[in-house]
Parts: sequence; C-alpha cells; structure tokens
Amino acid sequence: MASLTAAWRTRWGGAPIAYEFRGRYADRWIRFHSLPRSKRYAETEEEYGIILARHHDVLAELGAGDDLYVIAGYFADAQGRIIVARAHQGAVPWMTIQPDERSAFEIPMTLYAGTTSLEGSTLNPFLRAVADDRIAYAIIAPPDLRWLYHPYDGGADVIAPTAHDRDVLKERHADWLSAHPAGL
Repeated sequence: MASLTAAWRTRWGGAPIAYEFRGRYADRWIRFHSLPRSKRYAETEEEYGIILARHHDVLAELGAGDDLYVIAGYFADAQGRIIVARAHQGAVPWMTIQPDERSAFEIPMTLYAGTTSLEGSTLNPFLRAVADDRIAYAIIAPPDLRWLYHPYDGGADVIAPTAHDRDVLKERHADWLSAHPAGL
C-alpha cells in the first residue's frame, strides 16, 4: 500500500474520493452510462452483460492490463467492524478519510485496495457488485495511476490521461453519454 500511497500523492494529491473527481479534474472527465437510455439498474442477465461489456471496453481502451488497483470505500458498523464485500477479495485497508463539511458521508470511510486484472473472472464480480450498489466509492486504476475509472451504480466516470484521450472516448462511445447538458 505504500507504493499506492506514494503514487497517489505524486499523481493526484488530495483525498481519493471518487465522487469528487468530476469537479477536480473536469478537463479530463467524462461519464458513461451503463445501460441504454440511461437505465440505472440491470434487471436481466442480458443487461448485466451490457454493463460488464461497456466497463471492459472503456477499461481496455484506457490501456488496462494485468495489473490494476481496485479500491472501494467501506464504513464501520455499529460494533466498529468493517465488512469488505466478497467481490473485493484480497483487499486490505489503504487509508481512512475523515468526513468534513463537504463530505457525502458522516462517519470515517476506510478505503480498501487490492489488485486484479482486466480478466473478466476476477474483475466482473467487483463490477457487478458496484452495479448493484453493494460496493461504493470504487476506483480502478493502473499501477502508475495515469487514469482513474470510477464505476458506480448506473455508469462510470473516467478521468482520462489527457483531454484528447477523453475526447476520443467521448466520440467512440457517444451513444453511452447522457443527454443532460452537464453530461450527468
């Protein structure tokens, strides 16, 4: 986790709070919806297939490979226990973020990080749990953190390496974008 922390501080600074990326890195941000017509949740296996295919397509185009960080936020229960989702196997505590006046959470959030690959059998359970809103504050990134991928229930925010890379993704997957003027 020390190398992840050092890479994060060098590349991004600030707290790794996924929902804040859109505002902090607006020049490289783009949002894709997981299902046609901006439908938020899958109801069939066919729709889960669409969600997973879209995630894999964008991750592959970003250059995802055999080594990826997979990060998610967890909160302690009333007994002070943190239960990490089974779909996030091998994850270990990375850092704890204290809430502040801007936070969408009111108690400390502990980010857990693990590693995986783009291979479907290892990444798909995590992505499916995110799609079902069983894992939140998710971040997927390569070891050098040159880009950030924030899947959420309903889609994914991408912080591309450059504005040009963002524009290429936007053009390639124009039918996955929102009709909302702000791209939400």
